[in-house]
Amino acid sequence: VAHPLSVYIDTQGTGRVDEDKLSDVLQQLVNLSPRGIRTHLGLNRPIYARTSSYGHFGRTPEADGGFSWERTDLVDDLRGAF
Repeated sequence: VAHPLSVYIDTQGTGRVDEDKLSDVLQQLVNLSPRGIRTHLGLNRPIYARTSSYGHFGRTPEADGGFSWERTDLVDDLRGAF
């Protein structure tokens, strides 16, 4: 099955919106199939060598797409949905 059967979001009590609604909106905004995730984040390129030193969390996305999973490009769309 290409698309997820379910999506579970847990904001650990820090969320300001209903997690079920957030899950629904996220599924509408982003193609959560494996191909959709790879395409959205540009993960088919050789960008992983940089993660071998100093990790990858909290680093600013680079111009060439490195650390693309740290982008906040969906913030405005998510805010607009609520």
